[in-house]
Amino acid sequence: MRRVSHEAVSGIIAMIALGLVVNVLVMLTALPLVLLLITTDPMRSWPLLAGAAVLAAPAVTAAFRAFREHAAGGLGPVRAFLAGLRDGWRLSLAVGALVVSVVVVLLVDVSLLAGSDLAVITVPLLGVLTVLAVSVGLMALVAVAEVPSARLRDVLAASAVLALRRWYLTVVSLLIIATQAALFVNLPAIGLGITASAALYLAWANSRYALRPVLRLDEVTA
Repeated sequence: MRRVSHEAVSGIIAMIALGLVVNVLVMLTALPLVLLLITTDPMRSWPLLAGAAVLAAPAVTAAFRAFREHAAGGLGPVRAFLAGLRDGWRLSLAVGALVVSVVVVLLVDVSLLAGSDLAVITVPLLGVLTVLAVSVGLMALVAVAEVPSARLRDVLAASAVLALRRWYLTVVSLLIIATQAALFVNLPAIGLGITASAALYLAWANSRYALRPVLRLDEVTA
């Protein structure tokens, strides 16, 4: 049998350590959102969930920064995560606030129009816009992790264009996040403790690949 190299074993151990560390740090940084999801009924607590989701955006960006540093052989996971929070929290909060606000407005419109005569047309359209907003937000947080000094309008413009242009990659990212959400609902301990970082890593790698046309060494341009 072919012997596994020391480098391969070290790489596997490093990936496992990265996943465990990122899981813990994301849960701690996004603790308000995690507690609300576990202890409340989302149908009643959605205003609080919306606010907590905005506050959790920097944690997602920090996780993406940890993945970036690991891939580049840079900072360790803890230092990279903290650097991601330090460098990207302002822009991440802005992205989170904009995306959450748009999603809330769209979902409220869906609930109001669901019983109207135009529901057949308006509800699917609003649903598509909601999915698009989430896609742009996810890609924008990846861009912030890559270039925290970028301007908000450039990040959003690049993310919106590429989310549409590379829709097949966008669909993959959404399927990953949807699968993780379903796992969290049914098996929250596994969803939080084991698979959260794996889902974020896959979404990061996919979205980062989609952003390749606009990513430079030190800037994001639209």
